This record gives sequence, structure tokens and C-alpha cells, in this order.
Amino acid sequence: MQRRYITVDVFTDRAFGGNQLAVVLDAGGLSTAQMQAIATEFNYSETTFVLPPRDKANDAEVRIFTPVRELPFAGHPNVGTAFVLASLAREPKSRLLFEEKAGLVPVDIVREQGRVVSTELTAPQPLSRLAQCSAEEVAACISLTADDIKTDHHAPQVVGVGTPFVVAEVRSREAVRRARPDAAAFGRMLPRDGAFSVYFYTRDVPAAEASCERQARMFFPGASGLIEDPATGSATIAAAALFADLDPARDGELKLTIGQGFDMGRPSILLTRVRKRDGKIVSAHVGGSCVQMMAGTFRLARDS
Repeated sequence: MQRRYITVDVFTDRAFGGNQLAVVLDAGGLSTAQMQAIATEFNYSETTFVLPPRDKANDAEVRIFTPVRELPFAGHPNVGTAFVLASLAREPKSRLLFEEKAGLVPVDIVREQGRVVSTELTAPQPLSRLAQCSAEEVAACISLTADDIKTDHHAPQVVGVGTPFVVAEVRSREAVRRARPDAAAFGRMLPRDGAFSVYFYTRDVPAAEASCERQARMFFPGASGLIEDPATGSATIAAAALFADLDPARDGELKLTIGQGFDMGRPSILLTRVRKRDGKIVSAHVGGSCVQMMAGTFRLARDS
């Protein structure tokens, strides 16, 4: 059978920015091995497969694959998949509900003049703060020195709201810019508490990037070694939840605009908000714009 796919650039309002995503729309009947092979063939940081929901009250089951493994939850795949499905829908909805390995993921749809312009997901799990890492370990992973890692706000730590990441603060924008992944150091430190990736950010944002309040990068294992992700919604939302958790006296809605991908020529803008009540996190969200890039079909040789 012919299977449709659409590719989108996520967390950007212009083509060739943000993070690439392939959305396979007719995934029914595909095995896990076939999904993994297709994701490896696309070779984007993630590919999603849309299946009928197990519960008819929901909109779809969504499975998410990197080129090397399946993920229980990820950010830009949800934002992009919701954008695609909402854009194709005959009857507009303001929210889609996706069944995923990490739980039920709500994604809100923003329209202007009838056109989908952005989407925003709600994290499927509460913030988990797991193992801490030393500044020396994290610095080695990204080819910096321990002095480049800031620990006054928080130590480097594995955190997650569905998928875990090592999150670390870096002292300067210049240090973020010169970071490079080191495979040997990654192998020594990771995996740790389920984290395979290092997400690092700085508060030192130059005037030219003043639309963002943080600048971040993320390195992770790809099919051909360690690679960089242009926009990592699941790590960004976990980091935003961590920032909110570190300020227990502050309630209300905490908003941050975080840039990523600037140093690899795919600038991404991620909009986060965390809601707190009585010093506790009630919900965490990340969203942004998307641009459709390509559409097509494929047929596997052994497809019926």
C-alpha cells in the first residue's frame, strides 16, 4: 500500500530553519522494526508514525523514532505532528490528544484566519529530578572546561517530563558556541538514569539574540555518532520545569523564550510556560510555529 508522509520544519516560521520532522500518516500495519528502518532512512532527528487511537476518545496513537531508537515522548515531534494533523483536518479542533509511551499528550492548536500557525504541548509527566553529574563530567562531554560550567543556580542534573536529559548551565554564549561533542566522555558518563543526551544553555544572551532569554544546544547519539539537535522541545520543557522548581516561592505562570540551533544554521524559537500553584508545578508547556516542507508517498517492498 502507498503510505503518505509530510515533512515539516518545527519551531520556526521560515523554511530551512528549526528542526526537521517526518510524519508518516498511514502507519497502520507497520511493525516496530519497519518503523525503525523508515526513521533511519529519513535520518531526521525524529520521525513520527500516526496510528488509530486505542481509545476512541483520543485523536491518534503517535510513535516516535530517532534513527537509532524509539522514544517514549519528545517535543518537536508532538508540535510538528499536531501541526500536520490539524492542518489536514476537515473539522477544526482546538486540542488534539496523542497516546504515547510516556502517557497521554495534549497539544493545543493556535489558528489565525482559519490557518494553523502554531501548536503547544503539555508535558505528559511531572518533573523528575534524578542523578546529578559533576561539572568535570559534563564539560568533558561538550569539550569545555569545568570552569565553563555554572553551578550556582543548579548542578548538572538528569531531568525529564517524559524523556530524561542531562541539563547543565554554561557560563557564556561564547562557550556555548565553541562546544563540541566528545564521544569518549559521552561513553563514560552516559547513559545515566535513562539519559543519553546533554542539553546545555546559557543566560548570557547577546543583544543580537535578545528575542531569546536563553540560548541552548543539545548533543545526542545518532546513527553515525554524536550529532546536534536544532530544537529539542522535550529537553527545553524539562529545563523550564527545572527553572520553575528552583524558585519555590514564585507562583503563577513563568514564561521563557529559548533559542536553539543558532550555531548550526537552523535557528529555532521555543516558547515555554510553566504554571505553578502553592509552590508546586501544575503543568509545563512548550510550543512554537511550523512550516510544511515536503509531501509524498512511499511503498515498502513487502507492503501488502
